[in-house]
Amino acid sequence: MTTPIEDYAVLSNCRSAALVSSAGSIDWLCLPRYDSGSMFGALLGDESHGAWSLRPADSAARATRRYDGDTFVLVTRWETSTGVADVYDAMPIDEGVEAVVRRVVGVSGEVDFVSEVRLRFDYARAVPWVQQIGYGGEHAILAVAGPDAVVLRGPRLIAVDTAHRAIWTTSAGHGVDSVLSWGPSWQDPPAAFDVEAALERAREWWAAWADRVQSAGTHAALVTRSLMVLRALTHAETGGIVAAATTSLPEAFGGSRNWDYRYVWLRDAALTLSAYIDHGYLDAAQHWRTWLLRAIAGDPADVQIMYGIAGERDLPEREIASLPGYGGAAPVRIGNGAVDQYQADVIGEVMVALEAARTAGVKETTFSWSLQRALLNQLASEVDKPDLGIWEMRGEPHFFTHSRAMVWAAFDRGIRAVEEGGHDGEVDTWRALRDKVRADIDAHGVHEGGWFTQHFDTDEVDASLLVLPQVGFCAYDDPRMLATVARMEQTLMPDGWLLRYRTTGVDGLSGDEHPFLACSFWLVGQYAHSGRRDEAVALMHRLTAVANDLGLLSEEYDPTTKRQAGNTPQALSHLALVGAADALDATAAQDTGRP
Repeated sequence: MTTPIEDYAVLSNCRSAALVSSAGSIDWLCLPRYDSGSMFGALLGDESHGAWSLRPADSAARATRRYDGDTFVLVTRWETSTGVADVYDAMPIDEGVEAVVRRVVGVSGEVDFVSEVRLRFDYARAVPWVQQIGYGGEHAILAVAGPDAVVLRGPRLIAVDTAHRAIWTTSAGHGVDSVLSWGPSWQDPPAAFDVEAALERAREWWAAWADRVQSAGTHAALVTRSLMVLRALTHAETGGIVAAATTSLPEAFGGSRNWDYRYVWLRDAALTLSAYIDHGYLDAAQHWRTWLLRAIAGDPADVQIMYGIAGERDLPEREIASLPGYGGAAPVRIGNGAVDQYQADVIGEVMVALEAARTAGVKETTFSWSLQRALLNQLASEVDKPDLGIWEMRGEPHFFTHSRAMVWAAFDRGIRAVEEGGHDGEVDTWRALRDKVRADIDAHGVHEGGWFTQHFDTDEVDASLLVLPQVGFCAYDDPRMLATVARMEQTLMPDGWLLRYRTTGVDGLSGDEHPFLACSFWLVGQYAHSGRRDEAVALMHRLTAVANDLGLLSEEYDPTTKRQAGNTPQALSHLALVGAADALDATAAQDTGRP
């Protein structure tokens, strides 16, 4: 049976990520980057597409798991009829070490363990050539296919059919390490390293990073874990922030809405930047701004909505047949066709985030401000151009109200930078355009019933409209916002969970999708800021309850089957959780008069 998405834990070295099931199987791993071809792809198929299972031989063994404090070192405790043992799974944080460590430690009695490995490189399109290379008492296999080489050191592995298997007994107080290391196939095999020291450095690094969280508030554990997820999705060297660690996990089970999220959307990354800034991580803001300057350098007319992890521009979407899809949800896609879309809101999100960085104390450079100025001037040249919106519609372009409000926000932040920050710019032009866009929304983006509409040619609403008060376009208690929320409750919340929009006709795709978690977290903030605090608290409780046992969230939630859906862990879900928690804390302080 397909493993539920919420059953997976994530490991990360801030360059890539692995997904580990509660049954002890690594079902997704791409090395050396998040967007590399998978070597374990069972997530989108079965064990024949690559997996590494490590668990007791006893099929009745019971597992409980946790992270080792504020880290991404996963601890799974196995209890059997003969004993208890812990498995520590981690990705060393050390630069230049692309590896997964799996340490088994006996707690009591004796436990028989089985390690079974199936390596399938390049999305299961390449079965590697494998040989034993251990010497001097060390057991190791070397697997090579195309550009990839992996060394797996640990208990002696024996070829069994299309897998390699090791069996041993762990007793109380004794430990057994298995270490998978990746390297380019044309170089010497990856060298062994001190496992104990690597695990300790990983623990210390993550704990020190988490210890810097400021203003975590009343939801401190959830906020801290969510910020850590954002860090786990931020590439250590380039600064690129991927939207999720996976590709093609379905928005609707068995459907075709399966997308590759292992790239850097300017919007999602900018929103992540704001969450970082709000909680004291100005160094992350500086790192991402440097990434941004590199990625979009050149002609502002060529700015894309998304890039590769190092700023790559060429991300063609293609379908691959080597992986059958999660639960048969096909096709599996690599790359993302949205790279070629025009989405008018993106520069607005970038400008809002960069203003937040500037206000927090991140100094502008001549280059950074000149780039923002160029982006605004490019936006001015396209101010009357319809777009495909925040949700990457694959239908016809429209004047989406959220996009128009973000265009307003972009010019608004440019004006502030000139008037309050002392920078130079075409402030009169920007002011005129800002006012024009507001007038357009007032005239064409508000239904006669009083609510903001999804776009100028419909009476439908869209959950993205909840962002309007967040960026200052209107107040949370503006009558239009209150009417918009009421309309959402009537049309987008059939099960009490908020959909992004009604999919019939507008997005150019077949099938449907489940409620979008980030949108529901936005609704928490809207409720909190508009005097509906009890409902905000209740909705926050329901939302956080769907996080898995490790505090992880995917993109969507199916309230009927009570399952997470879509790619995981999802940056947008986690940063929206942080925003909702911040809103609850801010309004609680207002309600009680506390500072």
